[in-house]
Amino acid sequence: MLRSRFLALAAFGPILLAVISCSAAHAVAPQVTVNAPNGGEVLTGGDVASVSYTATDDGTITEVRVYYRDDDLAPWTEVARKLSNAGIYAWHVQNTPTPNARVRVWVRDNEGLTADDESDATFVIQQTPGGTVPTTLRDFELPGTQPFGISEPLERVYICMICHAGYDETVEPGHNFMGSMMAHSARDPLFYACLAIAEQDAPSSGDFCIRCHSPGGWMDGRSNPTDASALTLADRDGVACDHCHSMADPVYKPGVSPVEDLPLLQELVQIPTIYGEGQYVVDDALLRRGPFQAPEAQHPWVESPFHREGEICGTCHNVSNPAFERVSGAEYVPGPLDEAPTSMDPSVLLPIERTFSEWGASEYATSGVYAPEFAGNKPDGIVSTCQDCHMHAVEGRGCSSEFAPIRPDLPLHDMTGGNTFVPYLVADLYPDEVEWNELADGIDRARYMLRHAALLDLGVTAVADSFQAEVTITNNTGHKLPTGYPEGRRMWIHLVALDDQDQVLYESGAYDSTSATLGNDPEATVYEAKMGISRSLAPAIGLAPGVSFHFVLNDSLYKDNRIPPRGFTNAAYDDFGGKPVDPTQPGERYPDGAYWDVADYPLPAGTKRVIASVYYQTMSREYAEFLRDENETNDAGQVLYDAWNQFGRSCPELMASDTVDVVPAGVDPAGPVVQSNSAVSGLQAGPNPFRSEVALGLGLNRPAEVRLEVYDVLGRACRSIVQGRLAAGAHRLVWDGQDETGHDAGSGIFWLRLQVDDTVETRRVVRLH
Repeated sequence: MLRSRFLALAAFGPILLAVISCSAAHAVAPQVTVNAPNGGEVLTGGDVASVSYTATDDGTITEVRVYYRDDDLAPWTEVARKLSNAGIYAWHVQNTPTPNARVRVWVRDNEGLTADDESDATFVIQQTPGGTVPTTLRDFELPGTQPFGISEPLERVYICMICHAGYDETVEPGHNFMGSMMAHSARDPLFYACLAIAEQDAPSSGDFCIRCHSPGGWMDGRSNPTDASALTLADRDGVACDHCHSMADPVYKPGVSPVEDLPLLQELVQIPTIYGEGQYVVDDALLRRGPFQAPEAQHPWVESPFHREGEICGTCHNVSNPAFERVSGAEYVPGPLDEAPTSMDPSVLLPIERTFSEWGASEYATSGVYAPEFAGNKPDGIVSTCQDCHMHAVEGRGCSSEFAPIRPDLPLHDMTGGNTFVPYLVADLYPDEVEWNELADGIDRARYMLRHAALLDLGVTAVADSFQAEVTITNNTGHKLPTGYPEGRRMWIHLVALDDQDQVLYESGAYDSTSATLGNDPEATVYEAKMGISRSLAPAIGLAPGVSFHFVLNDSLYKDNRIPPRGFTNAAYDDFGGKPVDPTQPGERYPDGAYWDVADYPLPAGTKRVIASVYYQTMSREYAEFLRDENETNDAGQVLYDAWNQFGRSCPELMASDTVDVVPAGVDPAGPVVQSNSAVSGLQAGPNPFRSEVALGLGLNRPAEVRLEVYDVLGRACRSIVQGRLAAGAHRLVWDGQDETGHDAGSGIFWLRLQVDDTVETRRVVRLH
């Protein structure tokens, strides 16, 4: 920076340079002396200590910086910059216990001359007291750009909005970004309530959380104190525009990565080797990066393939607990305390969130999946990267300039997930910082995502004198359904059987909105992940074993029956700690290749109509109460609970539903009717579920008249395929998914009704999008 400024001055000619040289020749360097801590003191991590110094100059001291280190051989760690010459600085002492600490004060004057001084002798930093486990800041030190690793703070979001908002709300980056939870990750009261418990349980763990929820605050040194109390209005910009658009791929790819990335990576003390845990690399230069060439941009710009790939999202959407390491299978044990983890690989550390890994081991990440409902303006309708669904392509300009190109593949900057609840809380708690219309549009987009994330198919069959309902939930996302942070987040099936007077005969998965309580009947199907404390760890930390919301202490996965995506295999998911677990179903919860789940429900004899629905909820009552009741340090849990109570208690969102009238005409719901003299054997339908066509394989014991009919779930005839008289032997009958008029029959449940002479058999099949 100084070099570029002197070069600019040189352009004014030798006279100006002569004046500068003359002035510099008579300048006297400033003087600075550290007064305290100056040796022998005993400080405690987390406390506030006064760094006292004396700085003088014949001109003006324009900047003061403060550093510390925990050993004479260790590099200096910056703790504050751009201070005025007040002679004293209130230092929140880092939780890095050591007997060999020193501080250093650096000053610069108006002539650009500098001086520094350090403690004459070492002093002691004691570990932060309290906590269920004695963690320190070292346990959460990770590779990548570090605090004060960039010379200037990230640009405020409102600066970017000058050009990138206010011209077309449907496609512009500004309006849509400000309706996303990315923009409000540091305004989210759920984050602060959870952070408070984490800090109580494991001191300094908050630093790990802040680095992704407020990267601007973290890089500007305000993650210390680690309880987020130092975060400012600017830090509440969350995952700001300048953060993502200054990020570089930590894995340099010659010929692909911008050449500007290489020197940036070479300057790092530790380069991240994997995508995750908030290990971002941020450019110190005022150089923005993005997925396109943009020669017309009004700021320095470079095209970055990294911004087109899911790996950039993986930076913060793979989250591990670095304090626990895998020893075998699903067993994790505490790693060495007061030191950084030896490996950041997701196959080693305890999983908390694995959205990126789930996607990486799916069909979406390899060949892509046809999903036009998510693909936006992509002409082929194939979605593959995270951005294809969560920043779908639209047509428009990326900025307000009339000279900006109209792109057919402009990424919509909404980064939408499934959170329809917290935006209400953000609007209430920060009315002067947000615009409701932006949040409201974000809620609508989240509801769209939820209503296309799952396909629900309901089938009802006769069983003796009663019925059985079969609900199939198909995952249409590129990760588990649901995914992300597991605590309090869930999806469940609600099923109701009615009689001919529409009176409830049977109900499963009932939700009481008055008490915000989900029923726990024997057939209830709830898709969720539940972590907890193992029997081996419990005595060491003084807590009971079992399911727990203390996420920084949990070392075990007690349940994870969330539905995997297309391309799932148990081996791949086991590798990164994401293999599904269900205590009610020993063995593998899902077979390889499954991206759906089937739940069965016994129904009474008087059933005339069945309604099945699947719901999603951001935050359960149990979790809201836990965060309130367990908080012993601040009011973050109470603030969250009060807002949760005021704004509908995280009202469940309907994702999909289906209704079946019993019994549909034209179809025998009892399934196969096999007679002793039947001409047919070995009847099989597959693939099931299917997309383009399904085949019915059968064997004829003798020549017979064969007729295949297709009915939809309501018993309406879709197709009649008359085969005529077939010879004895094996045959394969195919339905191509079209109705009698040659049009696509759509998706859902269908019945294949096969008539062989006087024998009738039926098979239920499911057609996907």
